[in-house]
Amino acid sequence: MTSPSAPAAEDRKLSLPRLMAVVFLPFATGYFFSYLYRTVNAVIGPDLAVELGLSAAQLGMLSSAYFITFAAAQIPIGVYLDSHGPRRVETILLVIAAMGALVFALGDSLWGLVLGRGLIGLGVAACLMGSFKAMSEWFPMDRLPLMNGLIVAFGGLGAMVATAPTELVVAEIGWRNGFIALSIATALVAVAIWFVVPERTRAGSAEPLSVRIGGLKGIFVSRAFWRIAPLAAFSQGSFLAIQTLWAGPWLRDVAGLDSQAVSFVLLAGAAGFVIGNIGTGLAADRLARRGVPTIFVAGTGMGVFMVLQVLVLLEWAEMPVLLWFFIGAMGATGVLAFSVLAQTFSAGLAGRANTAQNLMIFAMAFALQWGMGEVINLWPAAADGGYAKAGYQAAFGLALILQAIAFVWLLLGREARRS
Repeated sequence: MTSPSAPAAEDRKLSLPRLMAVVFLPFATGYFFSYLYRTVNAVIGPDLAVELGLSAAQLGMLSSAYFITFAAAQIPIGVYLDSHGPRRVETILLVIAAMGALVFALGDSLWGLVLGRGLIGLGVAACLMGSFKAMSEWFPMDRLPLMNGLIVAFGGLGAMVATAPTELVVAEIGWRNGFIALSIATALVAVAIWFVVPERTRAGSAEPLSVRIGGLKGIFVSRAFWRIAPLAAFSQGSFLAIQTLWAGPWLRDVAGLDSQAVSFVLLAGAAGFVIGNIGTGLAADRLARRGVPTIFVAGTGMGVFMVLQVLVLLEWAEMPVLLWFFIGAMGATGVLAFSVLAQTFSAGLAGRANTAQNLMIFAMAFALQWGMGEVINLWPAAADGGYAKAGYQAAFGLALILQAIAFVWLLLGREARRS
């Protein structure tokens, strides 16, 4: 019997170029659309607010509906990724995402849009974890930081498309027609994954559900998991909450930029995200060969990301393109936590370990994105609909404090000190 994570003999015959074509590209494309959906509200948010008369809190709640359904799906997704494989799981869920995009496009009320956004979040919930699981199954373990970085870089391309290009599309055909087009494209990706990606021989589907859940329990009682998971959750949760919504309003209200300039700065941030993921993946790969553990690279990057947030709190807006480019690049480093977990736990538990981490990240992204809106709403809005600068400082400052506490917790750990 072949283990769930060890390739069968026929699996090993696939060359690297073929693996890139039939495994990497289909899953990377799925994550491209996942990230496009995740970040698009930073550009269309003002249109939604005007069309539906939404407050900051309502806009935050609408956008964060993606994160709560995404987070809620992580535990069952982790179980089924290990037992049934990423090909089956991701195909089914992407069909749900396509339906959600259509519901969002046709929604004419706040709750109609919340329903569509929630279905989208559920539908793309396996795009990153399914990709990571596929990479761990098909590529050498020492290449995981690089392959995972390339996957997330594809997501960064989706974030780039969700900025200035989306601004142009919305100006031409409107956001509703844009989401109809996204619905069709997402369905096509689901079809591609089902028919292009090869299937693995795995034994996990024969395991009783109690055994699968038992493996998940072992992850949640692991000291190693709880040493890295809080910082990754607070760092990535803050990055997602800001990048996918509140960066746009901050650039408008604090930096004083118009909509075109905002979309250009967001594009620079997305470009930084792409370059940062590739760069940190390569750096982790090179340093690992010299004996430097991946957790050291991840912790250092998340520390630099905290320093950059201090500049945001200080309202440093003289060079917003440069600032948000580096925020995008350093905000990506928390993704390395998934490689740390994949290297820490057995390959048969990789899907559950990564989705447990992802659950924490997206639950935190949901709480912070909505919570930031509530905090910003404590200050009265300006006559033109802009939000108070003090509100941004309070909201972003709270997120930074949480990251600082988790960073100290990581440094105090015995595992981190040995690293």
